[in-house]
Amino acid sequence: MGSSVSNSTGVVVCGLGASTSVGRGAWTSAAAVRAGITGFVEHAFMVDDVGRPMHVAACPWLAAEPEPVARMIHCVESAIEEAAGNDEGGLPARTRLIVALPAARPGLDDALAKRVEAALASTFASPVVDPRTVRMGHAGGLLAFEAALAVLTADPRACVIVAGTDSWLDPDALEWLESTGQLHGAGERNNAWGLVPGEGAGAVLLARRAEAEMRGWPALAEVGAVGSATERHLIRTGEVCVGAGLSEAFRGALRGLPQQLRISDVYCDMNGEPYRADEYGFTVTRTRERFEAASEFVAPADCWGDVGAASGPLLAVLAVVAHAKQYARGGASLLWASSDSGERAAALLLAEPSNA
Repeated sequence: MGSSVSNSTGVVVCGLGASTSVGRGAWTSAAAVRAGITGFVEHAFMVDDVGRPMHVAACPWLAAEPEPVARMIHCVESAIEEAAGNDEGGLPARTRLIVALPAARPGLDDALAKRVEAALASTFASPVVDPRTVRMGHAGGLLAFEAALAVLTADPRACVIVAGTDSWLDPDALEWLESTGQLHGAGERNNAWGLVPGEGAGAVLLARRAEAEMRGWPALAEVGAVGSATERHLIRTGEVCVGAGLSEAFRGALRGLPQQLRISDVYCDMNGEPYRADEYGFTVTRTRERFEAASEFVAPADCWGDVGAASGPLLAVLAVVAHAKQYARGGASLLWASSDSGERAAALLLAEPSNA
């Protein structure tokens, strides 16, 4: 099992953006999740194997756009614009874009990355440097944080917008979810412990603290560290996963946790599937001494559904808003996500002293 770890003592979050089924912005989406509001609706025409409408978490303002990739592009462009709101007239100078996309699955072809990159390059022409995409599913957004830290180490004057976007609303994807027993529902091929297909995007503006100060940007939180690893016992293979990969990712992120602190808040992409809950249970058993209460986690899929590759940036939005509005339990938040193909990632966010 391979792994990598990135530690950072000077990268801060300067802006947030989101577009979800429960809100058209970062702060409204976070408020809706905190209030327990759900964005679940019946699909307009897709029915399950007992003839009932499939339940999905759809962005209502995209009702006129039936094509899922176009929906993904609309969502991520909106989130990026919001995250970059510190500057007027577009994106800041020396901006890098790193965007997480869903891994290969029914309903998405190999042209997805090129299509998204072309759209972003057109919308955010200059001064963006070469939009980069990462197709690794759920963990991709947090892996993009890892890539962003490397960019900011190599170029301290740059800033990076880490984003992620996804939409499960393609009919082929929905049929595949049902045929593989992943779809939440009561039909014979559905699963009471399955997922509610969602869609949305998140974006986070990152810069080194000194650069943020020079640009007059707020420091909303600090990125303590990012850890990543690969799990070899995958979901839906019949193999028993005891959280080895996630544990390694946790240890990488926890290396950035000051000795006097414990993780007070956990945000994750658990979506109702028992595999993910079991994986987390094994992982926190190994690392429990670094947590205040590992069982007190936030899994927003019960509000905005499974948002796939958008998970990492959207989890960061929830953590940063909780710190900023001072309803977090403490000053250290751990974010984690697991991809079906084995990628595991975790990120540590530390509250600024005024919000701790």
